[in-house]
Amino acid sequence: MNGHVKSMCCPRFMELATSKFLFVAVSSNQQCGNLQPTLKLTRLVQKESVDLIKTYKAAQGEMSELFCKVPINNVPDPNISGLESSERIASIYTNLQAFLAHLKRVYEQQLDLQLPTSTLLSKLHQFSTFSGNLAGRVSGLYQTLFPNLPVPEPAGPTTLPPPQNVFQQKVYGCVVLKIYKEFLSNVLQELRTVKSQVCRRAELNAPFF
Repeated sequence: MNGHVKSMCCPRFMELATSKFLFVAVSSNQQCGNLQPTLKLTRLVQKESVDLIKTYKAAQGEMSELFCKVPINNVPDPNISGLESSERIASIYTNLQAFLAHLKRVYEQQLDLQLPTSTLLSKLHQFSTFSGNLAGRVSGLYQTLFPNLPVPEPAGPTTLPPPQNVFQQKVYGCVVLKIYKEFLSNVLQELRTVKSQVCRRAELNAPFF
């Protein structure tokens, strides 16, 4: 009887163990695969931010090199917060949402300062679109990596500056773009770290039979 139970038990146990192993392997591979396009888009947006700052400065006239050095308040922190990976990805997402609001304000201000044919306006619009796509990618990545956790939402509405004069608008735009560029560099580094961990786990869980 014991031998019969053993012969019935072990194949069933092996079947369940193999199914669980394959599920983990597929899940890890999916997570690794979803990271790559997010990382690629982050590289693109970060690269575009460098070029955009140059275009922004060129469009502001005299003293443009000084604009980015003036300290201002109410701009999101470029650093990523949190200890756990889930907290850090959530921090990236919520900060992206905040920066999107500031980018929109910068674009609105520059509409009043630039000619309709300005290269800066078209680049700001395209850059905001890329950034919105990145926020969507990060949201999807969060749901893939942490399917049992709720999608993070901003704690409250983003604080934007009150009405500003022309000089203040030029300073504000430059500082927002500069800090956002720093943030994107931090995001790129963070996603590279996550990718190395997740894809390494996928390699370890890969079936070998």
